[in-house]
Amino acid sequence: MEHEIQLLWAGIVMYVLAGSLAIVAVVLNKRPEKTILGLLCLGLLLHGLSIGLRWVRLEQGPYLTMHEILSSGIFGLLFMFSIAYWRIKPIRPIAAVILPLLFIMMGWLVLTDTAPGHLPPTYDTTWLVIHIMFGKVFLGAVLIAVGMALVILLRRFGLWEEKFSGLPNDRRLDDLAYRFMAIGFIFETLMLIAGAIWAQDAWGRYWAWDPLETWSFITWVVLAFALHLRVTLKPAPVRGAVLILTVFGLAFLTFYGVPFLSKVPHQGAI
Repeated sequence: MEHEIQLLWAGIVMYVLAGSLAIVAVVLNKRPEKTILGLLCLGLLLHGLSIGLRWVRLEQGPYLTMHEILSSGIFGLLFMFSIAYWRIKPIRPIAAVILPLLFIMMGWLVLTDTAPGHLPPTYDTTWLVIHIMFGKVFLGAVLIAVGMALVILLRRFGLWEEKFSGLPNDRRLDDLAYRFMAIGFIFETLMLIAGAIWAQDAWGRYWAWDPLETWSFITWVVLAFALHLRVTLKPAPVRGAVLILTVFGLAFLTFYGVPFLSKVPHQGAI
């Protein structure tokens, strides 16, 4: 267990260095992009090893306790963002706003109890893993859109406008952001379908409107509304950015709030 914690801390240090460098790069108009990407990849490698060692030791996936869910959540979000950072060069400066958001989750993670949880029989199914993986891709895609939305809002209020001048204009950022929102919509839909199949295996019903299912559906509806509005009315980028943040807020609450407050069988932390 000691090696798991050491690897986790080493990964977090790499993430913090990458985020700090991204902020400094924007402030000083520098472009140490390869270094930032290298730090992110090194952090993912160390973090992934930590998760893998825990998985092998406990013989259960990282989706039972708050510590495991936060750890795998941070890994999934940063994995998605690192791919986007690598492949889409024009949006790389958004690392300066995305990584500080994840610092909050990392701070939460290091304060959680590392004790293992108990694996209920209902969790011992491949469909749960598929359900969780779809959910992580969904949230990761929306997080990337959030980075672009925050830049649009910062520009709107005249904050760091010159620092983000190297990014595409607001309309182009809005277009890119909603492409990621569309990806998120596809994977949230798949997440709900896989979750329904898991629920049928676990409890003999596909849907029961428990708190987590209800909030997941609300998030799906709001995301569908945001995409529909974007296609039909084409709102100004600032309004589109507000919608993106609303969807992310609902999704974050669904993933990291509701499951740990509800007392029904469909619960996150065991």
